[in-house]
Amino acid sequence: MSGTFVAVVGPSGVGKDSLIGFARERLEAGGRVRFVRRVVTRPADGGSEDHDSMDETAFAAAEAAGEFALSWGAHGLCYGLPVALEDDLAAGRVVVANLSRGMIPALVARYPDALVVAVTADRAVLAERLASRGRETAESIRQRLDRNAGDGLPASTVRIDNSGALEVAGMQFTRLLQDVAGVVRA
Repeated sequence: MSGTFVAVVGPSGVGKDSLIGFARERLEAGGRVRFVRRVVTRPADGGSEDHDSMDETAFAAAEAAGEFALSWGAHGLCYGLPVALEDDLAAGRVVVANLSRGMIPALVARYPDALVVAVTADRAVLAERLASRGRETAESIRQRLDRNAGDGLPASTVRIDNSGALEVAGMQFTRLLQDVAGVVRA
């Protein structure tokens, strides 16, 4: 495959989907960068990532049929990336997806030239973002914050701090994707 898989990882609340959305608005129309919609066993709602939904039975059937390039479970849900992303890689495009950190070994095994982008943010910023979602208790937020976010990331991982204004980290991520895609910047 001649394209590049860019995996965006980081703890919940760090702003992965916001960064991906920021870059999508600026790059998707050019056709060199594709943004993969995850399939999740969670109903779509306005408060979470833009994703395709499946119930657990349909997800298991799709997984068994080889419809996912990568799939995993986390937080009581199942997540999958459609295998169609490989068509974009074969066409030389950059493919961007929000991925679980625990999937990095499987990612690198399947796509050895993948680039991992680890999004970080200050602990206080993360706590505020998680609390504002209203989906978790204070204790579950504390447990999320206590997890070690750096384990198992390749040495080549690019780190982007998203503690401040989205535009700052968003432009850093957008420029990185342009460089990977070979897009000439004005």
